[in-house]
Amino acid sequence: MPRAQIKDEGRYQKLRERGESKEKAARIANASAASSRKQVSRRGGKGGSYDDWSKQDLVERAREIGIKGRSKMNKSELVKALRNH
Repeated sequence: MPRAQIKDEGRYQKLRERGESKEKAARIANASAASSRKQVSRRGGKGGSYDDWSKQDLVERAREIGIKGRSKMNKSELVKALRNH
């Protein structure tokens, strides 16, 4: 059953089957529906590495996107959680 908030349902389902979270699959599916997938992939990867961020900056970013248990995580756990969100 198609959902109104998902613009490319087929892409969303493939991403979910690969194990991506609902939120990440929706972001990717909606971005690729708005333009070509090639353009979307070209836009990615411009940000800095989480490895260069301070722990406090990582905690703040994790709070913004709603990662649970962030206050008990060390820096490497925060980086992994942010990358896999």
